[in-house]
Amino acid sequence: MKFTRKPQDGSEIKMEKMVKWVQGSSPIHLICDFRNYQKYLSSVRRRRNSVIYVNCRPRKEKRAHKKKEEKIKMAVSGEEFDVIVVGAGVMGSSTAYQVSKRGHKVLLLEQFDFLHQRGSSHGESRTIRATYPEEYYYPMVMESYKLWEEAESHIGYKVYFKAQQFDMGSSDDKCLREVIATCQKHSIPHEILDRQQVSDKFSGRFDIPDNWVGVCTSNGGVIKPTKAVSMFQTLAIQNGTVLRDYMEVEDIRKDGVKGGVWVYTSNGEKFWGKKCVVTVGAWTTKLVKTVSGIDLPIQPLETMVCYWRIKEGHEDKYAIGGDFPTFASYGEPYIYGTPSLEFPGLIKVAVHGGYPCDPDKRPWGPGMALGTLKQWVEERLSSLVDSGGPVATQLCMYSMTPDEDFVIDFLGGEFGKDVVVGGGFSGHGFKMSPVVGRILSDLVLTGEAKGIELKHFRIGRFEENPKGNFKEFLHYVM
Repeated sequence: MKFTRKPQDGSEIKMEKMVKWVQGSSPIHLICDFRNYQKYLSSVRRRRNSVIYVNCRPRKEKRAHKKKEEKIKMAVSGEEFDVIVVGAGVMGSSTAYQVSKRGHKVLLLEQFDFLHQRGSSHGESRTIRATYPEEYYYPMVMESYKLWEEAESHIGYKVYFKAQQFDMGSSDDKCLREVIATCQKHSIPHEILDRQQVSDKFSGRFDIPDNWVGVCTSNGGVIKPTKAVSMFQTLAIQNGTVLRDYMEVEDIRKDGVKGGVWVYTSNGEKFWGKKCVVTVGAWTTKLVKTVSGIDLPIQPLETMVCYWRIKEGHEDKYAIGGDFPTFASYGEPYIYGTPSLEFPGLIKVAVHGGYPCDPDKRPWGPGMALGTLKQWVEERLSSLVDSGGPVATQLCMYSMTPDEDFVIDFLGGEFGKDVVVGGGFSGHGFKMSPVVGRILSDLVLTGEAKGIELKHFRIGRFEENPKGNFKEFLHYVM
């Protein structure tokens, strides 16, 4: 492993000693000095021929009132916090960052290792778009664009890469018609294209039927998931948040004496918080049922992401940063994709949906039926993309509600407004994680969220209608 410093003039200098302040340009962030160099090396997973670039400030001269060296903060059983966040995926990490930057003492608990791959917050790409059939997501996405860039400016590296967004489908598809209505209502600049215009705009890279239309906007892009979670966790740590992994929360109980709640873990530890936020993804139904008896209809689904090979000599035409868009194909099934980013020469094209699973007993890869997806790639992309089958796949999970809308609400009952739940993000929430973190922070700190209407995300909607919010258009989940 080689360590390299990048001075302001852009040259590279091998580091002869570790400096005291380090802010990494990668997801690895450290505070250490040369005396701990060997200890540091032994604590980092070794990777051959890897280079970690770090931006370094020179060591300041010793002063009489030099501050003590920073130490990693560790919560001890029984310790008290202003807010305890349960679940350190992207929603929990974003919430911890938002709460801590307002000056509150925060504990972030994770049942597995940090940045694990057993939930919904890992991987190399997620799409972001403002073209939603449900217009109430529009303000959430637009605020998220700003919050992504704000967080990037604080951390010093990028997790969000801009692109066009291209939506396509039959001209009479209800979802696509609602997308166009959203564009018109919110004055989103957009183009509505027929088959020939689509072919001309994208130089033959898309081929749609004569009875289809395409809708092109500039509000698209790709987010790096694992790197984004690391960013929020790092910013939270910088604000004083305490992080503990391998802390599976078994129960949350109301403190009837002094108020607040006690959070109990499977290894026998407990922590007190004035407030608590539950963001445990596919485990939401299990934990909420244990804590409150409420049976939330959030179904974990195992899904598979597929990567397809771009034909030789055409790789640059699909690369992020060019004119190739993130895209969505409305119909049955709903298919989406991204430009080439994480794996050069491969394009991501996948089906929105999956098969029901128990998050603790996942099948881990029986695979989804690829026939329909292969046919779609053959018919829409095959001029420059090999449609013979995906050359790489990755597994992930959705936490699906019946209406595919989020759950963002107070748990209520004996907990009142002391416990807030964020879950059921249904395979399309990652892009909005910055604003979800802001909303959950507002709820837990002030009792209300500013600027966003939350009636569509109430827990109580499933009591009124087991299918949740009424929608005229179909959902395309297996």
